Amino acid sequence: MWVLSTDRAELHSFASPEEVPDASFAALSHVWNKPGDGPPEQSFQDVRKIQETCAKDGTNPRDFVGEKIRRCCELAEKHGFKWLWIDTCCIDKTSSAELSEAINSMFRYYSLARICYGYLRDVPDLDDICNDSRSHADVFTRSIWFKRGWTLQELIAPRFFLFLSTSWQVLGTKADFADILERSHRIPATVLRLEVSHTEFSVAQRMSWFRRRQTTRVEDEAYCLLGLLDIHMPPLYGEGRDAFWRLQKKIMKQSSDTTLFACHHIFTSEM
Repeated sequence: MWVLSTDRAELHSFASPEEVPDASFAALSHVWNKPGDGPPEQSFQDVRKIQETCAKDGTNPRDFVGEKIRRCCELAEKHGFKWLWIDTCCIDKTSSAELSEAINSMFRYYSLARICYGYLRDVPDLDDICNDSRSHADVFTRSIWFKRGWTLQELIAPRFFLFLSTSWQVLGTKADFADILERSHRIPATVLRLEVSHTEFSVAQRMSWFRRRQTTRVEDEAYCLLGLLDIHMPPLYGEGRDAFWRLQKKIMKQSSDTTLFACHHIFTSEM
């Protein structure tokens, strides 16, 4: 597992999340920028290159990484965390083995993070929301963050989740917004408040939380649900919607939960 040092944004490798010093790290949940949305996301290779260049001239790499990585490092350091995991730059995606391990471990990474920051790039600060003609809840729940597939597990897995505005100001915790999110996105408030485990719900119920969410690659419709369904399955990019059928077979082998067969429409009529 690769993590960033929050004081310098340097990449460090640990054998597992438990091996991170004090088993204490923060994580970031965010929507990746597409062309035209903002600066391109920095990859593992981008951050390593900055790190190597700064090692030669004695400068701090955190001063040269992109704003998203820098701001998150600064916030995590302010909150007392020495380590930070960000999916864009803490996975070497040129390694198929590392990518497969990360996809299958991602729910675990988020669940073991001491805090997860949910960066909502399209949601203004609370003061600005209050001056908006729309309601606070409407502005919040309409964020693109709630429309992406991967952010579902990133919301449910962490013990402590903090929503942040476009300027990195605190909006509130997932417990604070639990009732709003249950009404708008049908995710049980009891799950968001950690009163009940997501595993207490059937496969169909858990998959229903994915409704109206989208992924850039069709295969990720299945891969982003692996942790939520407690399934291990190597990703095979290029397989298209066969990924969902493979996921179904894995669930059938592992569970007697027949509610699975009620879920097909979620991945055919709405995606």
